[in-house]
Amino acid sequence: MSTLTLKDGTEIFYKDQGQGPVLMFHHGWPLSSDDWDAQVIFFLQKGYRVVTHDRRGHGRSSQNIYNHTIEQYASDAAELVEFLDLKDVVHIGHSTGGGEVIRYVNKYANGRAKKAVLISAIPPVMVKSENNPDGVPMSVFDDIREQTMNNRNQFYYDLTFPFYGYNREGASVKDGVQRNWWRQGLMGGIVAHYDGIKAFSETDLTEDLKAVDIPVLVMHGEDDQIVPIANAALKSIKLLKNGKLITYPGFPHGMPTTEHQTINKDLLEFIAE
Repeated sequence: MSTLTLKDGTEIFYKDQGQGPVLMFHHGWPLSSDDWDAQVIFFLQKGYRVVTHDRRGHGRSSQNIYNHTIEQYASDAAELVEFLDLKDVVHIGHSTGGGEVIRYVNKYANGRAKKAVLISAIPPVMVKSENNPDGVPMSVFDDIREQTMNNRNQFYYDLTFPFYGYNREGASVKDGVQRNWWRQGLMGGIVAHYDGIKAFSETDLTEDLKAVDIPVLVMHGEDDQIVPIANAALKSIKLLKNGKLITYPGFPHGMPTTEHQTINKDLLEFIAE
């Protein structure tokens, strides 16, 4: 197992595989780098070097109870990039990982990032407020906190239904996919997951989106029940200087898994451009 001890003592688990142009994947809440398996094997077979990591408090990284913010996640990613001396990297983030990516490329990349991809991602900001009146009500995130604190084992299984669109009529429900999500979630620390809710729901990434000038691909499912497209991708694309938007009718939040063949094809096209 490969780990990097960060400046504050947190151990970050990572996988660095293959040779070629570098892709770095950033996972969503409350999962791990394993959530990218369908992309990892695809791009390894296409001749890319693929780097993934478990965010602090998640997966196989140490269950640090401090500093679970988008800012810290981006800083952690920067330490890993610099440790591995990665250059001309395409950074790809899903959900919370998309927030991590846009903050990283804006503030920490130091010329090492070539392109970025935001998939089903949280930017600009999720929570409803005076400045974001069509956002998701705080009560929704309070309920996620309550369920995470008091009912995590069952909640993490139940959440897979809207996450993968398995609650839609005619959906092809795959229990193995649900169990794998549950497995990844329960590997992480409850404090990291609880504090991470504030990070993914309340962090305003508007200025990061505006500041980034490298090419950014925004990919979002039109039936995303976790991060609604109207409050996310459709706003983000208007803020980016060099953005490209692809939306997918009927695709769910977890489309990198359920629709990986389509997602991988579009990712490859953007990366190779």
